Amino acid sequence: MNNNYKLHEFLDVKRLQTLQDNFSKSMMIALVVVDQDGVPVTRPSGFSDFCARSRQNPSLAHHCYESDNAGGRAAMEALKPVVYRCYCGFVEFAVPIMINNHYLGAFISGQVKVEEEKEQVIPYILNNSQVWQENPWLIDLHQNTRRMPYDRFESTASTLLHVSSYLVEQAHANNIQRELHIKDVELTNELRKRVEIERSLHEAEFKALSYQINPHFLFNVLNTIGRLAYLEGAERTENMVHDFSDMMRYLLRKNNHGLITLNHEINYVKSYMSIQKVRMSDRFDYRCEIPEKYHGVVCPFLILQPLVENFFNYVVEPRDTSSRLLIGASDDGKDVILEITDNGDGISKEDIASILSGDHNRQKGSIGINNIQNRLRLLFGESYGLEIISPHKPRMGTTIKLRFPMRQA
Repeated sequence: MNNNYKLHEFLDVKRLQTLQDNFSKSMMIALVVVDQDGVPVTRPSGFSDFCARSRQNPSLAHHCYESDNAGGRAAMEALKPVVYRCYCGFVEFAVPIMINNHYLGAFISGQVKVEEEKEQVIPYILNNSQVWQENPWLIDLHQNTRRMPYDRFESTASTLLHVSSYLVEQAHANNIQRELHIKDVELTNELRKRVEIERSLHEAEFKALSYQINPHFLFNVLNTIGRLAYLEGAERTENMVHDFSDMMRYLLRKNNHGLITLNHEINYVKSYMSIQKVRMSDRFDYRCEIPEKYHGVVCPFLILQPLVENFFNYVVEPRDTSSRLLIGASDDGKDVILEITDNGDGISKEDIASILSGDHNRQKGSIGINNIQNRLRLLFGESYGLEIISPHKPRMGTTIKLRFPMRQA
């Protein structure tokens, strides 16, 4: 629970004003609420003519605020109403407004005179100052200030203490309920997010799972085709079959944690690109420049495949000019940063935002990219993920950066 509430944040000032106005009117006594610094947070209710006029003078108002602040602080230390005389001699009381021993402010009430013999023993909250007597028009107002029996004055202070305690307890309970509701919403959202991430992970694995139907038969067929191509001297066909066979083996070797070494991921991409070369010949070029020191680093399974596939779907296929793809890697001593850069026409800032948020309606490629983002965060934490950089200009390309921990398998 937060113990640093400000009065205006903890209590509804409008409702406080209504309560103050009604209490002042029914008890026929001046009342105002001040914050922890003695500054009023409500409009004065039932102020005497003397006090209302003197507070219009900046110099005298300063003395009033100092008295209010001192009275509130005294009540805070006493943990109960404190009766005192202000700098001009009027009898007042301060009722502390506190939560968990944290002082929020005070009700300041009074501006009256009581029985003279009783008044004489009530201490000044600050030094007795006669500065107000320099204004003749205040002297008459001071003399005409109403008197109140001290017993009634003291009873009013006690009543206001109970009202203050009730207000604070209600506000405290409401704040606890509000904070519990916020935490409940946050927990619900977190659980929903984890469910979505798990679903994304399963979607990313679907292609691999689909090949688990009778894999031995699949590889027997591939080996037969490869052998036949060799016997017939069809070298390109033989290589393509072997590349495809390697891809299938990769898809079937994933462990249960969804992790693989970067070297295996690179080999899969190379096999995929070799097959695409047979299909598209000179329509694209690519380089994979990943230093050997990163080959043993652990990365998510099929983390590059959706990005390479998007290169063909959104850069190579739509145009006749030659396309290029560069895959590189670096590190900052803690994390590996993979960079996939093409020379396409780029992506707008709006589409980048929708892709990373998983808005499937704006960009078809957003499904795979958002899955990668979610999987990186699920496996390694919220500080990991991917970044898309693009000037969104013809042939200026797009760079996608993937960040994950540089730990070895």
